[in-house]
Amino acid sequence: MSSAETTALIVEDEPALRDELREMLQTLWPALAIVGVAGDGVDALRQIAQHRPQIVFLDIQIPDPNGLDVARAIRDQCHIVFVTAYDAHAIEAFENGAVDYILKPINPERMALTVKRLRQRINNAPADLSHLIEQLRPQQAKVPFMRWITASVGNSIRLLTIDEVVYFQSDQKYTRVVLADSEVLIKKTLKELMTELDPEQFWQTHRSTVVNALEIASIEPNMGGQLIVKLKNRREQLPVAESFVRRFRQM
Repeated sequence: MSSAETTALIVEDEPALRDELREMLQTLWPALAIVGVAGDGVDALRQIAQHRPQIVFLDIQIPDPNGLDVARAIRDQCHIVFVTAYDAHAIEAFENGAVDYILKPINPERMALTVKRLRQRINNAPADLSHLIEQLRPQQAKVPFMRWITASVGNSIRLLTIDEVVYFQSDQKYTRVVLADSEVLIKKTLKELMTELDPEQFWQTHRSTVVNALEIASIEPNMGGQLIVKLKNRREQLPVAESFVRRFRQM
């Protein structure tokens, strides 16, 4: 890496979105050096300290510490571009914060504008994000939990209550919504769903799976000692990844 290169770190825990962001940047800004990718706040802070990137593309909804906490920790060390699923209600806060943002799903034209702005700002001091972070925190807390799901089934639209769901599971760019006696696909990633689901009711068993706690019959170790979730209304069992074990041991 030459001293003249501009460096960037991507912080996004959804692999498909992370890859999409990297590909867009490689197309729009071939000279930009992506020095690393991180999937959670701890790894993000570690890599920022290690690589000292000039730019960080930072998803707000990453596992703790979340993106706002990471932004507060690094303060004015680098230029930050927030990657977010927030809607128009948060746009004013981003604009007033003199910092760029990308709304999901990512729009190539909007991404091109972000790259243009970054090239113009890269030699200036990074913006002070303190006020912006404080503005965004209340909006993050006020997002209502999901109560209904609509899914296309053939030529009709099926309306489901959230309590009908046994578990959600990633399926590439879609998510399987598994019910007691059937399942449907919705065009929303599990990552996006996690920002709308009540964390007291929906628990991750794995990066790709979230179970409705009301549908858990029991939690038991299998022959290899790994915890598995047995369901009330489905025969399959859901293995619990090591990083999510603590929540289930408290039951």
